[in-house]
Amino acid sequence: MSAMLLAGPSAEPWTIAELKSYLRVEHDDDDAVIAALLAAARNQIEALTRRALLLQSWRLVRDAWPADGRIRCRIGPLRTLSAARVFDAAGNPHAIAVDGFVVDAADNAIAAPCWSLPQPGRSVAGIELDLELGYGALPTEVPALLRHAVRALVAHGYENRGLAAIGSSVAMLPGSVAAMIASYRVLSL
Repeated sequence: MSAMLLAGPSAEPWTIAELKSYLRVEHDDDDAVIAALLAAARNQIEALTRRALLLQSWRLVRDAWPADGRIRCRIGPLRTLSAARVFDAAGNPHAIAVDGFVVDAADNAIAAPCWSLPQPGRSVAGIELDLELGYGALPTEVPALLRHAVRALVAHGYENRGLAAIGSSVAMLPGSVAAMIASYRVLSL
């Protein structure tokens, strides 16, 4: 099963003004640097935790329906299933009604009786499921600890940007940030 991002979040967990206040930056010269660090920090926290912080659209692609009828998402938190389709042997998509699926947010899974679902006509990438993932559309809906981890990572990057440029060794993930995200990490085998 592969996943691809269709539409990223429309906002970041912090505004540039909030981060400038936190960093004690009183000029506008570094706004682009802070914005880039913010996007990179959010992406890093999302990759390490396997959680979308803010509302995003993703597509899961599968070859076949699972025998137990449950598709567990590797990225969470799962909010809704917005579209489902199977492809026939000629590669044409056919929509499936999403009301036949149950979104189990607690298990981060989509469930449906596999006998009720049309089988794909091609053996590879025959099923596509479009999902909405994330804690919410607003930064305040993101758990406070994850927001703080993003802010701390931005501060770490901002304070150490000169050291990385001249080749000094800088920890990629400060221990405090690793500790903040530890309880949110989704591990897989």
